[in-house]
Amino acid sequence: MTEKRVAITGLGVVTAAGIGLEGLWAAVLEGRSCIKTLERIKPGKFACTLAGEVEGFSARKFVPKSYRKSVKLMARDIELAIGAADLAFRDAGITTIGIDGEVDIESRRLGCNIGAGLISCDLEELGLAAVTAMVDGKFDLKAWGETGIENLTPLWLLKYLPNMLSCHVTIIHGAKGPSNCITCADASGQMGVGESSLYIKRGSADVVVTGGAESKVTPVDINRQLKMKRLTLTKNETPETAMRPFDADASGSVIGEAGGLLILEEMDRATTRGAKVYAEVAGFGGACAPNGQDITTPNAGNLSHAVRNAIKNAGLAESDIDAIFAYGMSHPAEDACEAAEWKAVFGDALGTIPACSINGTTGQMFAGGGAVQLCIAAKAVSVGTLPATANFQSPAAGVELNLSNQSRTVDMKNVVVASFGTGGQSGAVVLRKVDA
Repeated sequence: MTEKRVAITGLGVVTAAGIGLEGLWAAVLEGRSCIKTLERIKPGKFACTLAGEVEGFSARKFVPKSYRKSVKLMARDIELAIGAADLAFRDAGITTIGIDGEVDIESRRLGCNIGAGLISCDLEELGLAAVTAMVDGKFDLKAWGETGIENLTPLWLLKYLPNMLSCHVTIIHGAKGPSNCITCADASGQMGVGESSLYIKRGSADVVVTGGAESKVTPVDINRQLKMKRLTLTKNETPETAMRPFDADASGSVIGEAGGLLILEEMDRATTRGAKVYAEVAGFGGACAPNGQDITTPNAGNLSHAVRNAIKNAGLAESDIDAIFAYGMSHPAEDACEAAEWKAVFGDALGTIPACSINGTTGQMFAGGGAVQLCIAAKAVSVGTLPATANFQSPAAGVELNLSNQSRTVDMKNVVVASFGTGGQSGAVVLRKVDA
């Protein structure tokens, strides 16, 4: 029996470059950074005052009118996922119960798998409740348990559970097929796409909405990243130059928020209905290299193993890869670790394979990162243009990736797209060009 093939037919992104794929695609082609000074929250005394924020965004614009009240129960991460899902379905030309028109996907054949991160609570909301449990100027746990916690809305916790990204998307769009939530930090997009492709190959679903979303533009997350010494402290006056993947002048990362969702579809179904196919999901691989208690130790998550697995799973050899979509956190030590992993896979040929990183444009998007990266890679494969790497001028020591701050025309039959998170997990996906 011939194995089912998996097509990418829809792309939905919400990033600092704007709402929708077009704005981000234009920015990455230009090698333009969208990093700015923090606006949604006051930077206060933070040593890094920069972020890749999504401006003018609300999930209210992406849900049916009957569902708008539920937006009050959504953390920013959930809202980003909902916006990206709506954009992805519309791009694929698939009408669900959440989109006006005649529904053309059977609910039990529609799956969902959305990556999420550690969702931070709204400090203002929590703080207003916490002050009601103060006794003699100190926070009192007994008072909190007896009366203070009652000052939170009864459904408060539902705003911060990682599975709620998938939960809301499945409710809005009527997805009753396989559903899951993966929490593997920046590798969540690759892990979600990998698992979702298996839903289709096993015949459990015909269509799956998958990817990831996260917003760490919160006081808690910014403080956490600063304590981990991950953010740049020297670029506050020049935000557009701050995020510099693999560059000799990289001084640290910048937080970016994003949602990136893809529509995966069984290939025969896609071609029968005349869908636009960006690329085929040809192979997937995952790996990890746990740091134990010390997550601050530079670690690329055994990325070379994930990449090799993805290439092998696609039935290819390393020499068949035409382009590399590297991650690039702009953190010198981690960029060096990642570069070494790519070198371990491709050896001396590494410098001859065109490569790029999109994080210089968006900032580090965490659980949304690998997914947005995959969206851009699918678009790049379909049009034969490799994006620029924003702010890349000269390679940092040990970096042999073939990067450029200019977009390039590349015949991409097979590409590998990989990312990793600080917890030591990595994922890689091979995308294949589909002939028109």
